[in-house]
Amino acid sequence: MSDELTRRLTDLTPVEIVTELDRHIIGQNKAKRMVAVALRNHYRRKRLPDDVQSEVTPKNIMLIGPTGVGKTEIARRLAKLARAPFLKVEATKFTEVGYVGRDVDSIVRDLVRASAVMVEEEKKAEVMAQARREAEERLLDVLIPGGSEDSRERMRQLLRAGDLEERTVEIEVASEQPASLPMPGMEEAGINLQEMFKRFMPEQKVRRKVSVRDGRRLLENEEAERLIDHDAVTREAVDRAESLGIVFIDEIDKIARDDRMGGSDVSGEGVQRDLLPIVEGTQVNTRYGPVSTDHVLFIAAGAFTVSKPSDLIPELQGRFPIRVELDELSAGDFQRILTQPRFALTKQYTDLLAVDGTHVRFDESGIVALAEYAERVNREVEDIGARRLHTIIETVLEDIAFGTDLGVVVIDKAMVDKKLADVVSDEDLSRYVL
Repeated sequence: MSDELTRRLTDLTPVEIVTELDRHIIGQNKAKRMVAVALRNHYRRKRLPDDVQSEVTPKNIMLIGPTGVGKTEIARRLAKLARAPFLKVEATKFTEVGYVGRDVDSIVRDLVRASAVMVEEEKKAEVMAQARREAEERLLDVLIPGGSEDSRERMRQLLRAGDLEERTVEIEVASEQPASLPMPGMEEAGINLQEMFKRFMPEQKVRRKVSVRDGRRLLENEEAERLIDHDAVTREAVDRAESLGIVFIDEIDKIARDDRMGGSDVSGEGVQRDLLPIVEGTQVNTRYGPVSTDHVLFIAAGAFTVSKPSDLIPELQGRFPIRVELDELSAGDFQRILTQPRFALTKQYTDLLAVDGTHVRFDESGIVALAEYAERVNREVEDIGARRLHTIIETVLEDIAFGTDLGVVVIDKAMVDKKLADVVSDEDLSRYVL
């Protein structure tokens, strides 16, 4: 990613956000614009006076459209671009309070945990230069214990030149505590046994025999952990989660009521009611302390092929004031998806097969044929959007991928027809193959 795009999202305008999304996602311009504006407003708020900030709440978004049209891909690319605490969850993973399963409060706990990981990585990067120096001194103590200054410097030069990477050394590092499972009710109370042990138990050391390469990595990480201020990490992680956090809730249509199917789903409606305070704004206890969701941006997505957005409980509907319908994909869209994105499928397969000496070239007629077959199968069998392209291309390239060093192979209309015509013409067969 270029320097221009590695700037913090606070510096990116909506136009620049859409431009970056355009590099990976074809079409859906309205959805991209809405998401870009919502994100920009998310950060504009941070530049307002404190008393105004508290009154400006995020305008949550609901993306509506059939599967495979780009809803989740927008979220995935957004996560890479945002450089802000981001969490993607599936609504179907949660159950109503009182049922066995994950409760919706875990959304907030996972969001602040993601924020803490992000902040910790940034803080470690800031002190890594010093951590490397400290780790080098510790390695030298092991490689040449008690040596003279001259011999230590000669060993330092060998170490920096990479001549000792495979040498085995015995180093002393902090023992890794086994991950503790939260006891019922303790996670909700913000209590974590592992953190308690770290705080009150003396640090345990163990001796390990490792290569110099692995030892350097272990020691650098340990020194970086020692140099950063963990209390400051916690404070900043909570602040970022509260003020810049973004949560993408996928498959929200799966917990909607559908009166046409014989009444409401009690459990699904219960999950909606549990989600409501999280989306409206509440405070959740986490291992990092209480976290408020008043200014977390929520983006929900669903196909709504069986249910409708109006089947959600009215209170939850009202918390997603911006609704965007994504367009179904046409054969023309499939052609662009196959060729235009930075990591288009045709480019991926070309690079993959080139590893074994097979140089695939996609002719324009072949691209058109692949797109038309994908559009036809979606129309006649079941519409799964751009995901259909994966099975179409896998079927066409099956024999080519099985071989190695086949030289130059041209994927044109004739080859695509040969592989797909009989399968697509048999509707029963295409249901299982494509």
